[in-house]
Parts: sequence; structure tokens; C-alpha cells
Amino acid sequence: MSGDDEPTPAPPEGYEPSLGRGGFSTLNGPYLHRPGDGPLMEQCFYAQKRHANGVGLVHGGMLSAFMDGVLAGAVWRGTQRRAVTIHLSIDFLHMARVGEWVMGEGTLTRATRDVAFAEGRAYVGGHDVVRCSGIFKLMNIDR
Repeated sequence: MSGDDEPTPAPPEGYEPSLGRGGFSTLNGPYLHRPGDGPLMEQCFYAQKRHANGVGLVHGGMLSAFMDGVLAGAVWRGTQRRAVTIHLSIDFLHMARVGEWVMGEGTLTRATRDVAFAEGRAYVGGHDVVRCSGIFKLMNIDR
């Protein structure tokens, strides 16, 4: 937690910390996920001051990075293969604010031998904040 962040409230029920996501995501998080083996990947983060732009709204770059991870998680869940982003398309629909839990969900929509496609959304309360889709290169690596 950085000096200007406030304490994070208890996570939504069923969510646990996401570990081993790499330096970039670790620095931007913390992120949490809902364990499971179904097709829906669910993740969230608590919006802190460091996630905000100058007017106190969650920065679009933060939402983009978060959703990139959500979609990549959906690809992993659906293919059991690591992947890197080829294309990410995001529509910003509403605002997320500091002090809110930003919830994300993603689903693998199709996978070929080398490429996977996923779509998802981030939401706060009853409204969508972003909708997105991505194309991912499936990798042949263990780590």
C-alpha cells in the first residue's frame, strides 16, 4: 500500500488474492479472483487513489490493464495455455471512482491452435464501466 492509499475493505465474498501475476500487475494491484473451473473468469480490485486520474476517477489505463489481465485469465482458463495480447479493444461506458470495488469478468469465445479470442466487462454496482474484447497469441511455454 502506498502512502496515499486508504485501507482496503474486506474483499467481496468468494474472492482471494491473485498471486504470481508478474511485476507490472503486482505493482498495479492488488488483484483478486474467484477460484473455479467454469468458463467465466472473475477478478476484481479495490480502486485506490493511486489508480485514479486527476479528477478522482479510475484511470482508463488502469481499467485497460485490469481487463487485459481478466481476458488473459479467461484464455488461460479455457485453453490451459499462456498467451500474450495481440489486440485489445475497450469501450469506456461509465466511471469508476476511488473507494469502489471494480469487478471484472471475461470469457473465452473461441480458440484455434495458435490464437484465442475473449470478451468481457468491468462493472461497479449495477452499471458497466467498460466492455472489451481481445485477441491473444497462444504460447508454447510452461512459465
